Amino acid sequence: MTRRQNIRTAALTGLAPAVWGSTYLVATELLPPDRPLLATTVRALPGGLVLLALGRRLPAGVWWWRAPVLGVLNIGAFNFLLFLAAYRLPGGIAAVIMSAQPMIVVVLAALFLGDRIRALHALACAMGAGGVALLVFRGAVPLDAPGVLAAAGGALCMALGITLTKRWGRPEGVGLLTFTGWQLTAGGLVLLPFWLSLEGLPDGLTGSNVIGFAHLITLGAVLSYFVWFRGIERLPAVAVSFLALASPVVATLLGYLVKGETLSVLQIVGMAVILGAVVLGQRPPPDRGPTPADAATPGPAPARRDLREPHPTTPGETT
Repeated sequence: MTRRQNIRTAALTGLAPAVWGSTYLVATELLPPDRPLLATTVRALPGGLVLLALGRRLPAGVWWWRAPVLGVLNIGAFNFLLFLAAYRLPGGIAAVIMSAQPMIVVVLAALFLGDRIRALHALACAMGAGGVALLVFRGAVPLDAPGVLAAAGGALCMALGITLTKRWGRPEGVGLLTFTGWQLTAGGLVLLPFWLSLEGLPDGLTGSNVIGFAHLITLGAVLSYFVWFRGIERLPAVAVSFLALASPVVATLLGYLVKGETLSVLQIVGMAVILGAVVLGQRPPPDRGPTPADAATPGPAPARRDLREPHPTTPGETT
């Protein structure tokens, strides 16, 4: 993939966490209050079932367990923990804790994908965490232990989801929409019994509730996760992880534009620092000659093949 294609792919992939940045506003302004299981289940399950019906293909072989694992990590557990942390941690502390996610991906990518830990990525991690802290921190506030654990768990789930999605790739012959549908359905089904037993059905839905859920299902789930998984296929795992920092930036901007919240100089500086971290996180490793992706013919290829062949074979090795 050329540098220009890489920039375009990164920009498109970054739209997913940008859309997710609207989740807090939608949850507080449009959804029934204090119902994280309801919000997460409705966000994932309807869209997943629609994509399953369109794709008409169920997981087979090892994907009977891989798809649920990815669905829980990327969607079910992650979104539930995200909503739970947002409800229990005021002042944006949840965003500060979850900004550790790229740091976790850097380590996991080294362990499971064979990527090198580069000084540039360490610098970008520090910049990202510092920028998020400037963006959302509003002074000393009481720390709720379950909320802190939820935020930390959400960061770990996202990091593991990105890494395993990159490692396992996508089965041949399965379209990206179908692959997205598997994960959305799995994430929603895992949460369904917990929602019904712990929260139950709401007493009623208002017009605002319907609009909020429609947003979560379409933009917040089907379209955004399709773009997100496409980006994971085409970009390094670490580069994708830094794009997630767009979420707190968008959440802050929406609070300023929609709710009339103030925007301080420190917050503006924090946005600039985060942008710098995202740009640094997209920097490719030093050029060491052609890569398997450059030599491959057009068309989707399993991610496992790229990961197993870090250096292309030369003509002399194949004869």
